[in-house]
Amino acid sequence: MVGRTRYTLPLDPSLARKFDALGRQLEVRVLAARPAAAGGHDPRFRLFGPAAPGRLEGAAFWGLLPFRVARELRSWRPDAVLSQGGQETALVLLGRALSGTATRVIMDVHGDPGSATRLYGSRLRRALAPLGDLLTRVAIHRADGVRTISAYTSDLVRGYGVEPTATFPAFMDLDPFLATPPTAPPNRPVALFVGVLERYKAIDILAEAWRRASPRVPGAELRLVGRGTMTATVERLVADLPHSTHWVPRVPTPEVARALDEATVLVLPSRSEGLGRVVIEAFCRGRGVVASRVGGIPDLVEDGVSGLLVPPGDAGALADALVRVLTDDELALGLGRAARMAVEPWLASPDDYALRMRELVDDVVGRP
Repeated sequence: MVGRTRYTLPLDPSLARKFDALGRQLEVRVLAARPAAAGGHDPRFRLFGPAAPGRLEGAAFWGLLPFRVARELRSWRPDAVLSQGGQETALVLLGRALSGTATRVIMDVHGDPGSATRLYGSRLRRALAPLGDLLTRVAIHRADGVRTISAYTSDLVRGYGVEPTATFPAFMDLDPFLATPPTAPPNRPVALFVGVLERYKAIDILAEAWRRASPRVPGAELRLVGRGTMTATVERLVADLPHSTHWVPRVPTPEVARALDEATVLVLPSRSEGLGRVVIEAFCRGRGVVASRVGGIPDLVEDGVSGLLVPPGDAGALADALVRVLTDDELALGLGRAARMAVEPWLASPDDYALRMRELVDDVVGRP
């Protein structure tokens, strides 16, 4: 399994459950990244610290990736490589060519491949979007298999003229969100955002919407959890509306469940979204969602039933939807009840996920 995901060893309990389950189906090795100061050891993981400082760190990782993959393929001889994203998969394919092996390569599609360069990170990264698009096209057409996670991501792949090999969601450890029955919404109207502070999450749109909505709902509060390159946008919002806006960069997973219990509704105004794990977490806690009608969100949220969907990038529509939910207790309760029922199809154990992964590898490796 190859990607730029940062792992810290020993694994946290959630990731440990995932990889232990995978280990019961497949012999797994992971080639990925680690934070600069992280230590620990796990024979399943080949983790690389930053090879260059600051903004050059990503370029160094991508530049070295084909050679690291080639070395791993020659030394370990795996049957298949699962690579997340278009750019990663193209570089894995280059690594396979360098290694001289016939290892099968499976591309893992979790969202719009174009969002990685266009809606995330610095302007320099956005300038590389045409190259990213080219690498994605090469990856989708030359990979030996493509796995998607939802109807939306499957349609993205079909847009390139390729039929997905398998479609199933990534493992989500929802136990912290299912440990207790959902609670009633709080007396004070509260909207909650949880996610990275990046352009693809449309933090700027949320800030503008809250400036419009807050005066219309006396006593209402927007709580934000996350960090990223658009931190300054959130800091300005907190400075402008200190009594109705609160922000923390990070909380542990159990605290996310508590934050959902203390909220009336989850808000997710994304410009791009593969599936939206936080939506599923909100559903587990019986909370409806105000979100943009984009990406995989409509695969989860039924407009007017388990949430309210608005056009992406429309701050006015987002403000109106927030005001509706935060001023109508019965609407908030109804959305929450429907949300809790809608989450059932998305609940799967780590062993279910591991079995699907084994079936995917067997399918791709077994082809002539």
